[in-house]
Amino acid sequence: MREAYLYIRVSTDEQADKGYSQRNQDEMLRKYCHLQSIMVRDVIYEDHSAKTFNRPAWQAMLAGLKKKKAGRPDLVLFTKWDRFSRNAGDAYQMISVLRGYGIEPQAIEQPLDLSIPENKMMLAFYLAAPEVENDRRALNIFHGMRRARKEGRWISSAPVGYANKSYEDGRKYIAVKEPQAAIMRWAFNEIATGKYTVEQIWKEAKRKGLACGRNNFWNLIRNPVYCGRIVIPAYKDEPLHWVKSQHEAIISEAVFDQVQRVLDGRGRRQPRTKMVVPSRLPLRGFLKCPKCTRMLSGSPSKGCRAWYYYYHCSSSCGVRFNADTVNEAMIAKLRRYKPRPAYRTLFKRILTDAVQVQQAGQQNQHKVAQKQLDDQQSRFTRAKDLLLAGDLDSEDYRDIKKETESKIAALRELLSSFANPSDTVYKLLKKYDKVMLDLSFTYQKVNVAGKRKLITFLFPENLTYTGDSFEIKRVGNVLRLIYEKK
Repeated sequence: MREAYLYIRVSTDEQADKGYSQRNQDEMLRKYCHLQSIMVRDVIYEDHSAKTFNRPAWQAMLAGLKKKKAGRPDLVLFTKWDRFSRNAGDAYQMISVLRGYGIEPQAIEQPLDLSIPENKMMLAFYLAAPEVENDRRALNIFHGMRRARKEGRWISSAPVGYANKSYEDGRKYIAVKEPQAAIMRWAFNEIATGKYTVEQIWKEAKRKGLACGRNNFWNLIRNPVYCGRIVIPAYKDEPLHWVKSQHEAIISEAVFDQVQRVLDGRGRRQPRTKMVVPSRLPLRGFLKCPKCTRMLSGSPSKGCRAWYYYYHCSSSCGVRFNADTVNEAMIAKLRRYKPRPAYRTLFKRILTDAVQVQQAGQQNQHKVAQKQLDDQQSRFTRAKDLLLAGDLDSEDYRDIKKETESKIAALRELLSSFANPSDTVYKLLKKYDKVMLDLSFTYQKVNVAGKRKLITFLFPENLTYTGDSFEIKRVGNVLRLIYEKK
């Protein structure tokens, strides 16, 4: 009696879309063996692509055949030749390997007696057809993805700072995702200054909450998707170029281009300053010596009971100021700037508009999530109807049920988060109405990096502290337009 291995292969997509279940193939192959008086020695189950023979179960079977020279089966049976391979060249080579072991591969639904020369033409067709189908599908996908890029659509997983979304009609897009987008925006702006190394920016971004490794961060800051560009790779006679994206840009093209110049070494400013500044010395690097006009440094000094911080000149002029005194003087200076009434009203209106836009976006996301929930529930209902009608076996039904129930639970949780629209801004308006746009209040609330950024924003030129007040030659445009000095 002849002996055979049964080879059963499915791919996840085929099993879900076409019904090529393992149990169906197993049943057909066993029935064939029973009718042909073939003894089944073993059954090999595979859930892997047929593009190559680098498949775990197949390689394990070959390793076993290689070890035992005696007791090898006479046949390796499968339902169709596309279950065996979807690559004609690899298939012929594997047929030769199996024949070297004295084993004949055979498809029970497409049987061929390969001892007849004419049947090799049919074998070539059976092997080439699935390969052609794969190549055509891959080419269609390639051109579809290229067309999507030319239309300005991002077709991959959303980069850091964006999230994958879907319109009501099912079309995919990426939307800005906070707070990651804000961190990436900050990182680009800081790199563009040329003051800090990418390593420093990355570490500070991680401290702010960026979930990204060092190498990935380098790839992200090179990616033009953040400025609203979609790159079209070169193909045949068409050169590499880029188009305007459909998604919202996080940074401007000017900032992105400046970052690339800095990374290429054409926009760096030397020497670069360190990112880390002691919290007690937020003004270090902004103060000029009132005697020699050199920049004041800052450092702690060990006292009898504690450390004391000072801003001091490194020259022989001997200028030295207590850091706490200077810091308090800066707070007092900022306290003298009050926002003009018209801008306070405008600021409230802008925040109110922002809340309305946020709620409108949430409503759109709510509709999309609700449609996805309805689709999953409909899918579950159809599976139940097929089970009752006998067109779907119970194990497939359980798999579908498990998958849909998981998605339904996730969608319901998402919908529940939209139930109460965010009123964070309204609460802030109510809580901080009196201190809104108050520079001294903001300065005291932010960390040392925020303090330094605010000083840079308000005072473009370095300051001179004389011992009791600051000498300021020029203020920033925002300070001049929005605030008035009391």
